[in-house]
Amino acid sequence: MSPTATFDFEGTVAIVTGASGALGSAAVERFREAGATVCAVDVVEPSDEDSLLEVGSGVHFYGADLTDEAAVERVIDEVADDHGRIDHLLNVAGTWRGGSHIEETDLEEVELLWKVNLQTALLVSKHALAHLQDSEGAIVSVSARSGLEGGAGDGPYRITKAGIKILTETLAEENLGVVRANCVMPSVIDTPMNREMMPDADHETWVDPTEIADVMAVLCSDATAVTSGAAVPVYGEA
Repeated sequence: MSPTATFDFEGTVAIVTGASGALGSAAVERFREAGATVCAVDVVEPSDEDSLLEVGSGVHFYGADLTDEAAVERVIDEVADDHGRIDHLLNVAGTWRGGSHIEETDLEEVELLWKVNLQTALLVSKHALAHLQDSEGAIVSVSARSGLEGGAGDGPYRITKAGIKILTETLAEENLGVVRANCVMPSVIDTPMNREMMPDADHETWVDPTEIADVMAVLCSDATAVTSGAAVPVYGEA
């Protein structure tokens, strides 16, 4: 078993989007363990049967549809009013659709992937930036290995995840020396949904969400103070 890194985020405030999902909830717990005040944001309430989020000491839930700019602006204002600052932004909200070639893909599917995977990250970053600039904070978003190249059957998903990488590089360039922006690129994450979708796959090669959350914490820590604009592979053996 690999050793666990330790971080000290006492006195900082972290926003985690997609907080009710497997990776989002792991990120919430990682930053809470490190001492951050964690603002968990999702359209799925913690009480929902599909939610993996545990709200307890140091974790505050904010319900919002982050594809709606007015809702994003409201949540960012509430977090800033409630906690006085924003130091870390983890853009985890996302979803997957695939299985069809472009000529067979419905526009509704493309729009869903655009809104959930890319628009959420863009809008939350846009409205959190003023606070992150004040704190000289960090953004970590979730791209994907499949966003590095085209592929048959899940093109719109790949396109949105490629967009996360370009958004990250843009944020890094526009905020040089002030706010660091990086992204992680998973391959297959070991989640209940993925196990259900791929029951016969070799689950041992998949990456545990907590391991990816560790990398996200590293990218928000002083250990990577000189790193911005990076797309970090978190493939494991997948």
